[in-house]
Amino acid sequence: MYIFLLTFFLLYGAMHLYVFLKARAAFAFGTGISIYIILFMLIMVLAPLIVRLSEKHGFEFLARLMSYAGYIWLGLLFLFFCVSIILDIYRLSIYLGGALYHKNLSAVIPSARLSFYLPVILSVIIGIYGYFEALNIRIEKVSIKTSKIPEGIGRLRIVQISDVHIGLIIKEERLKRILEEVKKADPDIIVSTGDLVDGQVDGLEGLAELFKEINPKHGKFAVTGNHEFYAGLGQAMGFTEKAGFKVLRGEGLTVAGLINIAGVDDPAGKNYNLYHDISERKLLSQMPRDKFTLLLKHRPVVDKDSSGLFDLQLSGHAHKGQIFPFSLLTWLYYRHTVHAGHLRLVDDSYLYVSRGAGTWGPPIRFLSPPEVTVIELVSR
Repeated sequence: MYIFLLTFFLLYGAMHLYVFLKARAAFAFGTGISIYIILFMLIMVLAPLIVRLSEKHGFEFLARLMSYAGYIWLGLLFLFFCVSIILDIYRLSIYLGGALYHKNLSAVIPSARLSFYLPVILSVIIGIYGYFEALNIRIEKVSIKTSKIPEGIGRLRIVQISDVHIGLIIKEERLKRILEEVKKADPDIIVSTGDLVDGQVDGLEGLAELFKEINPKHGKFAVTGNHEFYAGLGQAMGFTEKAGFKVLRGEGLTVAGLINIAGVDDPAGKNYNLYHDISERKLLSQMPRDKFTLLLKHRPVVDKDSSGLFDLQLSGHAHKGQIFPFSLLTWLYYRHTVHAGHLRLVDDSYLYVSRGAGTWGPPIRFLSPPEVTVIELVSR
C-alpha cells in the first residue's frame, strides 16, 4: 500500500511539473504567478490525502469539496497530459524530419501557446462528455447454456454489480440510478463483486436501506474488494450486510439446491492482516459437482489450480481503465485474462469482468461506460 501511494504521488507530481512547464513555455509568466500556480498544484497533488484525512476526522463538507475539485482536476490533468504528449511526439517528429532532410518545417509545428490551448480544449470537452457518460448506465446481457440448471427451472437470472464506490461522490442520486436498473432486470440473485463502498461509510446507513427495496428470491451475495479494506473492513462489512448481502470470505454455499456460490477475499486484505486465506482449489472442490458453480472474485485473475472447478467467475476491479487511454494500461496488465467483458476459459469455464457501475476518483468515464450485468443461466 505504501509503495502504491509513493508511486502515485511521484507520478502525479511529475504530471503537474510537466503541465507547469508547458504553461510557463506558453505564457512566460513571472515568479509571482509561478508561486500561485505551484501552490495550487501542490494542493491538488495532496487532494486525495486531504480528502481521506477530512473524512476520518468528520469534516464531510471539506472532504466532499476536495473530492470533487481534486478528482475532477485529476481527470482533466490526465487527459491534458495524454493529448499534450501526442502533440509533443508530433512536434519532435517534424523537428527530426526537418533536420534529417535539411528542410525548414517550422510552419507546420504548432507554437508553444497553441500546444497548450489544444490539450486544454480537448481535455475539457472529453471531461464534460465523460461526466455524462459516467451517468449513462448500460445493461450488459450474458447468456450461458448449461446442463447444470434443472429443466424445471428453465433459467436463473443473476444480476452483477461491481465497483459502485459508494462514498463522497457516489451517493443517493447515483445509487438510485444503478438500483433502478437492477430492479428492472428482475433478478433471482444479486451479486456484488467488490468495492461496493469507497472511503468512510459513516452517515451512509440510509443508502444501505435502498438495497432492501430489492429482494431477489434466492438472495444477495458479495465479496470484498480492495476498497473495503481501505475504507475499514468493519464499517464496510457492516454497510454491506445492512444492505442485505451475505459476504463470502473464503466460503461457499449451495443456494436453494440450484447453484453453488463461492467467494474469496481481495488480496488487499493481506496488507491489513485481515485476509481470509484459503486455497481456491480446496474451496471449490468442496462444492457439489452436479451444480453450476459461480465464483465471486474482485480481481480478474484466474487461479490456474482452480481451472475446471468453477463454471463462471465474476470479477470487476479494472473499470476497463475508466478513462481512455488508461484502458490501454489495464488491457496490458490483464492481457492474460481480460479487463472487461466475457472470456471462455479452458474446461468449459467462463470469466466475466464488469466495467463497474460507479467511478473511482474522477466522476468521469471515457469509452468505458458504467454497467449493470444481467447473466442468464439457461438449462439445455
